[in-house]
Amino acid sequence: MIDFLNRNIFQPYPELLIFITVAFGFLLGKIRYKAIALGAVTGCLVAGLLLGAWSGVQINGTVKSLFFIMFLFALGYKVGPQFFRGLKKDGLPQVLNAIVVCVSGLLICWIFAAMLGYGPGLSAGLLGGALTQSAVIGVAQDAIGTLPGLSSAAAKNEENLVAIGYAVTYPLGTILCAMLLANILPKLYKKDLAAESALMAKELDAPDNDPDLAEGYYEVVLRAYTIQRPDIVGRTIDDFEKQQQELGHRIYITRVRRDGEILDHDQRTALREGDIVALSALRGSLVEYDARTHIGGETDDVELLGYQTESLHVVASEKAQLGKTVAELRREPFMVGVYIDKIYRSGAEFPYRLSTTIERGDTLILTGPKRLVDPAGKEIGKPVPTSFATDMIWVGLGIFLGGCLGIPALTVSGVPISLSTSGGALIMGLVFGWIRGKYPTYGNVPPGAQWFMDTLGLCMFVAIVGINAGPSFTSGLSEAGWGLLIFGAIATVIPLIIGFLFGHYVQKIRFPILMGVLAGGQTTTAAIGAINEASRSQVPTLGYTIPYAVGNVLLTIWGAVIVLLQH
Repeated sequence: MIDFLNRNIFQPYPELLIFITVAFGFLLGKIRYKAIALGAVTGCLVAGLLLGAWSGVQINGTVKSLFFIMFLFALGYKVGPQFFRGLKKDGLPQVLNAIVVCVSGLLICWIFAAMLGYGPGLSAGLLGGALTQSAVIGVAQDAIGTLPGLSSAAAKNEENLVAIGYAVTYPLGTILCAMLLANILPKLYKKDLAAESALMAKELDAPDNDPDLAEGYYEVVLRAYTIQRPDIVGRTIDDFEKQQQELGHRIYITRVRRDGEILDHDQRTALREGDIVALSALRGSLVEYDARTHIGGETDDVELLGYQTESLHVVASEKAQLGKTVAELRREPFMVGVYIDKIYRSGAEFPYRLSTTIERGDTLILTGPKRLVDPAGKEIGKPVPTSFATDMIWVGLGIFLGGCLGIPALTVSGVPISLSTSGGALIMGLVFGWIRGKYPTYGNVPPGAQWFMDTLGLCMFVAIVGINAGPSFTSGLSEAGWGLLIFGAIATVIPLIIGFLFGHYVQKIRFPILMGVLAGGQTTTAAIGAINEASRSQVPTLGYTIPYAVGNVLLTIWGAVIVLLQH
């Protein structure tokens, strides 16, 4: 059986090798210590190197390029709105810190590579692994392929060394980044991340006695009560709701049953004794109000409470609402009976507060009765009904235009310099993602499709890279030596220290936010997970998103830059 697998199955059917490599890679990626995991990308690369060395199979380069260009477009598409938002005034400090981290990281890796006598392949692998940016592999390999004076065999060897250098330095780079930001720096500066984050959470909330729960989560309940108290009789629905607002409660009458019939909703309807009213409220408001004492006995009216509710995704785009805080938005008349369940920014759930400002491209999930949610959604922006269909016209056109953008090259000292098709796909992904944020009726790419293009696309790419580099892994590793691991670790830490000193002493960024900024600037997802775990809060994530977008773009470009510097 082993002989059959070794000699007969993968050589004629290399596609099977790719899929078994991805399976083993995802399995390896589940290896975890506390909040730090090896990750699917590194797992797929390691599995590819091992299975590639065992099988000796080579995968066609077109297949590899297909997955990589798809990944880069998806990456740009995901971070596009956040990247361009970061260029505005309020995001500039975080952008500047990310640039400091990325530029210092490039310089440190270039200096170390020159000291150790590395060629373009190991130099790029050092940079990609130490700064934990997987996209460097593909961009660097593309750049190596365009270098003049390299034979095809030499270029192939350098391309393989990119993957080897990355595989050696990435795991330790990820661990060091997470440990430094979540544990070492806070201890050195005697900062309690949990206490600092809790303090910031309180400061970020609006100062009034608003009934939001601590993390901005709305627990909406529906109850039915029979009107029995004289002070309610004769009052209109509108009067009742205004009184509740003045008392700090969010309680709304959504339906009324009178003499066995359910009435059409009208805010001017005067309530009568014996009416059964359906209340929509936050649980805390209803408990504090004690409706049974102030209205009457509770009843179970299935039909009255069974009205159609909706959870609607709305992309903020209306100028009248942009720039308002969540607290201000909730006071708008069209938000009566409508609740903000969650906010997503750049495709990730955003830990908002009452003082959080609504920005163009934010996705708000509104919940409540359908008759109220739909009009509220139109006042805020573009309602985006849940759809699992990917707009492949948008995706295909974006990747094609990006590839065309990357083809033209400038020649500097005999070296052709271009964005390459992969770099062009990244740039066009940023543009198309930004357009999608402004005009959300175009270019729907649902989360499942984004995951396929982003995560699986990258994993398939690195699996193929590992398979192709596998036969030369041992010789390449011996060529690199222990210096690669040691200097890779140093190259991980120094840019973070520089960014920390700049952010702490010059920019005066608050400690929890600064930890998130540094994790984003070095694009280390494991680090933000470790920081949030240490802080027992999502507050550090507020500093992560903009630097993450900037870091992804710059570090990816650095893959080509360091190849040119070391050529």
